[in-house]
Amino acid sequence: MSQTGTLNRPREPVAVIGGGPAGLMAAEVIARAGAQAGDGVAVTVLERMPSVGRKLLMAGRGGLNLTHGENLEAFLDRYGPARPRLEAAITAFPPDSLIAWCEGLGQETFVGSSGRVFPKAFKASPLLRAWIARLAAMGVRIETRHRWLGWDAGGALRFAAPEGERRLTPAATVLALGGASWPRLGSDGAWTAALASVGVTPLRPANCGFTVAWSDIFRARFEGQPLKRVAFRFAGRVVRGEAVITADGIEGGAIYALSAALRDAIAVAGPATVHVDLRPDLTEATLRQRLDAPRRSQSLSTFLRKAAGLPSLAVGLVQEALHAGAGAQDLAGLVKAVPLRLQAPRPLARAISTAGGIAFDALDGRFMLRDRPGVFAAGEMLDWEAPTGGYLLQASFSTAVAAGHGVLAWLAERGG
Repeated sequence: MSQTGTLNRPREPVAVIGGGPAGLMAAEVIARAGAQAGDGVAVTVLERMPSVGRKLLMAGRGGLNLTHGENLEAFLDRYGPARPRLEAAITAFPPDSLIAWCEGLGQETFVGSSGRVFPKAFKASPLLRAWIARLAAMGVRIETRHRWLGWDAGGALRFAAPEGERRLTPAATVLALGGASWPRLGSDGAWTAALASVGVTPLRPANCGFTVAWSDIFRARFEGQPLKRVAFRFAGRVVRGEAVITADGIEGGAIYALSAALRDAIAVAGPATVHVDLRPDLTEATLRQRLDAPRRSQSLSTFLRKAAGLPSLAVGLVQEALHAGAGAQDLAGLVKAVPLRLQAPRPLARAISTAGGIAFDALDGRFMLRDRPGVFAAGEMLDWEAPTGGYLLQASFSTAVAAGHGVLAWLAERGG
């Protein structure tokens, strides 16, 4: 239902479809510029869920990681092949600008030991409340329970609304419908059907876990346990960090960092093997010296725990590998490179974020769809991906700012 009334105005407002971070930021950019210019640019946000910002709130449950404090050059490199397409938008609205925006809402920030930037409140809810209040003060209207259905033959936007199907012909439109991860929060990727003719790269899971065929014994004993202070190696890249054993696989930060390469490798050739260094702080020579000591009457589990300093979970991984046929004659080599066969990425609905989306070739430099003048796109529904650590939200905000300015430029060209 509308929070501030109906759309009956002399001039149709700009429609922003999607009430996540990208949609709300695009709405703010457009409304602020309109207010400053005194030209009465009105903005309406249309959201399919009963409230806005649901995925932002979910992200804030473990601490809202807004952006990252590393230097901009290194920051931009985190976007991999999409860097050339995102660089201008992120440079125009970089991490420092996002931090200043957050603090302008009364939410002080701090930089954690890993370089990640968080609000001091560590939650998303205070930020979202302050943001919605500021948008309301700018005249932005939010209409919830409006599911976008695409366009009709005349080019009007179609929505499934509480009162039935609704059609709008806004002055301009910003699409900010998100990806397809966590669909219960509103982003289910259904928009791909309406944009099929535009050019959409298939949506795929990003920052995701993977399935592993654990033995029943291993699963029963170690499901839910963290694997700490290890290093994962795949395709020449090594990532140190942590992971968590699940009933049917493995997930966690270190795995997420390799997930794009693993996902793509599996898509091409089937199951992929990642190697786990269970003692990355020890050289193989040092470890070999320790494990060359006589075992005497100790069980393998006790021997690995005492001689190699392995916790129970790490010992369990070694035993899983041995049972799968790994050679027992080079125990040190095995501890430094336990093979872990990943069957498939977890489903898109269980991923943290989404790869794929609207191809950048379908957009002009203002983030406007080439085939639909006056329609702009921003956020996770564009074809880019990034690791966790603040890079996801930053690019969503930055592309939204760029799309918002694109709308303003397009309207100015048309004198309205």
